[in-house]
Amino acid sequence: MATDTAVDFRVERKPKLSEGVVSAIRAQVVSGVYAPGQKLPTETRMGELFGVSRTVVREAIATLAADGLVEARQGAGVFVKNHPTIAFGSISADVGNKVSHALNIIEVRMGLEIESAGLAALRRNAAQEAQIQEAFFEFDRLLERGEATGKSDFAFHREIAAATNNSYYVEVLDALGMRAIPCDVASPWGTDSTLSRDYQEGLQREHLAILKAISAGDPEAARAAMRAHLAASQERYRSLLSGQQAKWLSSILKRKT
Repeated sequence: MATDTAVDFRVERKPKLSEGVVSAIRAQVVSGVYAPGQKLPTETRMGELFGVSRTVVREAIATLAADGLVEARQGAGVFVKNHPTIAFGSISADVGNKVSHALNIIEVRMGLEIESAGLAALRRNAAQEAQIQEAFFEFDRLLERGEATGKSDFAFHREIAAATNNSYYVEVLDALGMRAIPCDVASPWGTDSTLSRDYQEGLQREHLAILKAISAGDPEAARAAMRAHLAASQERYRSLLSGQQAKWLSSILKRKT
């Protein structure tokens, strides 16, 4: 007789303290509690408000700055950026750490970035092409040094969006921020497999195909290369889900033996 209850295959991690601070401040910015250009409370005051240390506050501010919502001005404090991405802030407000969220983000990126790659191939100027290449080689430099490549990965995709010469592509990608890049050590979806050198070298081969198509001015090849890159990312995360299921099954079998 089958008596097993419903199985949840998710492998949860305990949220970091800074993530709660990020979510709270982001919600306040998006809702208008803190307006563009307004200064946030001091680190000490935010620590008191959220019941966390200044180190946790700094980590949260760094995340918000990477997502384009705030900027730190030396000697002056932290200010809400006067930037259109604030209007899209809710897109990344509650991304969480589930693999399903990573898959959802990649799906959104496919709708955005396949066309941006094609437009970049048609519209990029020499300076924009150079910036895409610089981001590509920065990824390679960081990989060789064993450092986190997430920011350079995001920069590569962002420079392609900028090369469309349509600012809305950049704004929506900025709204997703670093959550769009799953291979960085700071990502909630980072795992040993996604951070391996082989994995990241594979990303670079996919990036190279996109770069070559854009440099050649071939919009269809650029779209195809971006589609292949993001589809491969989808498959990698589906494999991660399968791995979670296998891990659960293995643990059940061990308990029964």
